[in-house]
Amino acid sequence: MNDDIETLRRILKENHTIAVAGLSANWYRPSYFAAKYLQDHGYRIIPINPAYEEVLGEKCYPTVLDIPEKIDVVDIFRKPEDVPPIVEDAIKIGAKVVWMQLGIINEEAAKRAREAGLMVVMNHCMKIERARLFGGLNFIGVNTKVISSKRPRSLPY
Repeated sequence: MNDDIETLRRILKENHTIAVAGLSANWYRPSYFAAKYLQDHGYRIIPINPAYEEVLGEKCYPTVLDIPEKIDVVDIFRKPEDVPPIVEDAIKIGAKVVWMQLGIINEEAAKRAREAGLMVVMNHCMKIERARLFGGLNFIGVNTKVISSKRPRSLPY
């Protein structure tokens, strides 16, 4: 699996067109929250969901194969059993990376993607990894100087 820090950093730095399979138009869904964050940080987001015409101001496509432009990463927000056909589509269009979000693990699909030459990331969130590796984890106590890996010089009491 391609989940070491240097590989994740390289994937996020070099790949900017992301097809998000299972992207919801509901702002409170994790797929929307993550895609919005990535869009706000310079990534081109292309929604994949047959239920919508548009998400985040972008035309929504029913499948990866319907996208008329080059895709770098296929980011998957679907159940593990729904992953194999999406991976097959990612292979067909020549994507560079298949990224399965937190909680999504499909070893067979990952093996198939790797055999076809794609990089695979499983059980990681693109938004979290982008924020962790390039700065920006500042929600709920992180990066607020409350939590630190450095020992204080003296105790405050």
